[in-house]
Amino acid sequence: MELKEEKLSRAISAYSRRQILRLLAEKEMTVTEVCKKTGQSKSLASRHLTMLHDLGFLVVRKEFPHKFYSLKIKELRSLLDVYDTVIEKI
Repeated sequence: MELKEEKLSRAISAYSRRQILRLLAEKEMTVTEVCKKTGQSKSLASRHLTMLHDLGFLVVRKEFPHKFYSLKIKELRSLLDVYDTVIEKI
């Protein structure tokens, strides 16, 4: 259980990753689409997406020449909403 908690903590600890997770909760996206929506560089967005995938939070669908990322755990959206509510109150 401890390792799973660390994975979750690592995934949502950075604003940039939370931003990506929120976008992917809405729809499947490519790295380029994530970059346009977040303003992140392609290399940074790619690193975040790879990390989130490696941690087990994303699904990757390959359709040459693109990779499409989507949220694997749909309940993460609710967690992010609660996270935002708590942050607003402190």
